[in-house]
Amino acid sequence: MVVGPKKKDTLNRNVEVQGGGQSYGVRADGEIEGNAYEPMGSPGVNHWQATYIDRDGLQDRGNIFFAAVEMTRMPMVITDPRQPDNPIVFCNGAFLDLTQYKEDDVVGRNCRLLQGPQTDRSTVDEVRKAVAEQRAVAVDILNYKADGTPFWNALFIGPIFDQDGQLLYFFASQMDVTERRTSQESHLQAQKMEAIGQLTAGMAHDFNNLLQVINGNLEVALISLDKPDMARAALERAQRAAMRAGKLTQQLLTFARKQRLEPKAININTLVVEFSEMLVRTLGEKVDLRLDLRPGLPLCYLDPTHLEMALLNVLINARDAMPDGGQVTVGTAIVRGEERISHVDLCVVDKGTGMPPDVLQRATEPFFTTKGPGTGLGLAMVHGFVQQSHGRLEIDSKPGEGTTVRMIFPVADNGQDGAGGAGPELDATTPETDAMAGSRPSVLVVEDNDDVRELAESVLGMAGYAVLAASSGEQALDLLREDVRVDLLFTDVIMPGGMNGLQLVDEARRLRPRLPVLVTTGYMDELPGRGQGQRLNILAKPYKHGDLLERVEAALGKEV
Repeated sequence: MVVGPKKKDTLNRNVEVQGGGQSYGVRADGEIEGNAYEPMGSPGVNHWQATYIDRDGLQDRGNIFFAAVEMTRMPMVITDPRQPDNPIVFCNGAFLDLTQYKEDDVVGRNCRLLQGPQTDRSTVDEVRKAVAEQRAVAVDILNYKADGTPFWNALFIGPIFDQDGQLLYFFASQMDVTERRTSQESHLQAQKMEAIGQLTAGMAHDFNNLLQVINGNLEVALISLDKPDMARAALERAQRAAMRAGKLTQQLLTFARKQRLEPKAININTLVVEFSEMLVRTLGEKVDLRLDLRPGLPLCYLDPTHLEMALLNVLINARDAMPDGGQVTVGTAIVRGEERISHVDLCVVDKGTGMPPDVLQRATEPFFTTKGPGTGLGLAMVHGFVQQSHGRLEIDSKPGEGTTVRMIFPVADNGQDGAGGAGPELDATTPETDAMAGSRPSVLVVEDNDDVRELAESVLGMAGYAVLAASSGEQALDLLREDVRVDLLFTDVIMPGGMNGLQLVDEARRLRPRLPVLVTTGYMDELPGRGQGQRLNILAKPYKHGDLLERVEAALGKEV
């Protein structure tokens, strides 16, 4: 939606006079063309966005202008805000053709009669706000005809005042743009399918290479058991490949906005300054890094590690776009809403080769790259992180003129729970004790994947823990209902086909309120804020053996 200037600003604008002073208006000058359809293919300049007339009334219909309104194929409506509920007081024949209503069914009713079950309520609210503020507005909105058929309506509404600035009417013109919207949505769907195909191919290529390294080295280890040094080297190579696969998975999860974030209230200026030494080393001697940081920057609620990686990815792209060296600037700015500071802009500007429109359009697609050996996940990861942090990513680039990348984040609100939900805060509980307490802490491992569960059992068992295992939340609850010792519940979050890990945690805390809990997952979407002050202790997948043991010991209250 795009709106025109406020009424007080309109009154101060230069006006165009018509009819010897019978009417005059403020020209649009391209200000109120946005997502609404532009019939001429470019922003409107000469049409009026606000009108002033010297005679009120709709009875004078004997002139050429009224005849023109009735003859045009453009649907038109006039409403009277001085009457209760701002009813329609005039509509032309084209409006009746568009909506299939009869004139008697329309006149005297509010325009909301065109709304239906799928009409976007936020769009309606924005139109209502503009009308309340007596401002012009242009939107695309899903409306419904008299027989219930939906259609996309490119709607323009403008106010009509008397010569003293008192609101008399609203004028609305409309256009059925359903075909255009359908074509756009089909094109976007085709682009999505192409991106999915490219993503699948890229994943298959990279994971096949990693699996080859893992499986090949495991085979070498198996046939080299009588040669410990050779077997150990092969296992280490397999482990390194597995960790690279884990890193690739995290990048894909970030792109899909399902990576677990640990947001904190941070000052982006401070982060940039503290990270600048690393950035200078990454850019190399040929590239000059400049900082243009706006003082007095408000805090944002972001994951600092992921923000550093996003900034690093953008700067690597800037460096690669300037093979002969040059200057890159990292800047910050404040973005103001209508009443207060709403966002912080972290901007990276380079003077490199820039991108042509076809490359710019695909810049954030996964595995799309123009850099030869690059993975094509850099900007895709940045895009995913920014969106998961409730921000937006804007990229401006022209060949030969360089590129500007803006990461725009909302400022932190008091009490904000953060883009990533509850952070990994340890439960302030003590281990459950019972009559069967022994010397070794007992851990209940809940995991539906047999291989993952058996691995966790082995790691914990070798560390001296007593281990109970369950392949589902239901089995785990059965054990918790029995009189068995459980000092810690360690559960996966996603367990398809039954009770998931979060539901298990709720039931376990009901049965044993003081039972420490450690959950593991790689999917952010499964970890909403827990409420009532109960925060989750979370171990992100994939994890190393040492990470698991460290978090288990911490959850049990031991010194790490």
